[in-house]
Amino acid sequence: MMALNDQKYIRMAIKIAQAARDNSNHPFGALLVSPDGENLLEAGNTTVTEKDSTGHAETNLVRMASVKYDRDYLAKCTVYTSTEPCPMCSGAIFWANIGRVVYGLSEESYYEVVGRDSEEVLYLPCREIFARGRRHTEVVGPILESEAREVHQDFWD
Repeated sequence: MMALNDQKYIRMAIKIAQAARDNSNHPFGALLVSPDGENLLEAGNTTVTEKDSTGHAETNLVRMASVKYDRDYLAKCTVYTSTEPCPMCSGAIFWANIGRVVYGLSEESYYEVVGRDSEEVLYLPCREIFARGRRHTEVVGPILESEAREVHQDFWD
């Protein structure tokens, strides 16, 4: 269920994605928000600058969050991400025990931008991954999809 500040935080994730793009990385951004609405951590994609194929925004965020917060606290937090988490990032979110995910651009719309023939396509929506877990992870999205799509325009050409 969409919460009052979800749009605000998705717009922040999109700005983080733009900063990643401006820094020569892929345009993805994520942030972790506490149960009371405090912005705890932010991370952008670093796959290019760090030469690490696992340097997705959400995975970078989960690495930081797992060091700083315990699993019980993370269960009450929300990850906001500019684009629907990929299978790797969804797995990281699940293993960290983060209880809620909100995303802007859907996987389907992202692949429309990237191109369905790209080698980077791995069709597996995050809801399907979380549904296989034995604990509930709430998923909200897509929201503000047209705004979230803008950061990807002309990047993947």
